[in-house]
Amino acid sequence: MRKLSVIALIIILILNFAACGNNQTPADNKTGDSILDESLESILKKIYDTADLSDNFREFVENGLQTTVVTEERCAYYLGKEDIEFEEALASEPIMMPSAYELTLVRVKKDADVEKIKNEIRENVDPNKWICVGVDPENIIVDNIGNVIIIIMSDYEGKALHEAFLALKGQK
Repeated sequence: MRKLSVIALIIILILNFAACGNNQTPADNKTGDSILDESLESILKKIYDTADLSDNFREFVENGLQTTVVTEERCAYYLGKEDIEFEEALASEPIMMPSAYELTLVRVKKDADVEKIKNEIRENVDPNKWICVGVDPENIIVDNIGNVIIIIMSDYEGKALHEAFLALKGQK
């Protein structure tokens, strides 16, 4: 009986490893935007590494930010509404800062209506959600490359961060 259990376990493990080894995306699902294949953490790092930021903000990026995984329970706080469907989202926000700032990356399903989701975020995200500080609504950027949406709320470095994000399109 014990040998049978061990053999069954070995077969299950072999099948599991074989299934995990075939993680390639079929060629017909490729979009040409290599950013779609990267982790949100990697995309975020590339944005911060390549953005033309002031020295003060660069120091802040290196020492004063934390990343937060956006869960369904926190969707309304980061994306403005509870019912926005997404595969994954990651927010970069200050540990502590006297002014408001947030950069959020959202990966939606490949067949999602990205324009509709962007509009919902733009219309509902709260530029005054922080205690005692806020962002001018004119300084909220919501854009995308493929199925990756970026939300930037910043009165200072939003344009540079947005340009760094757009420059990632097609990069490997």
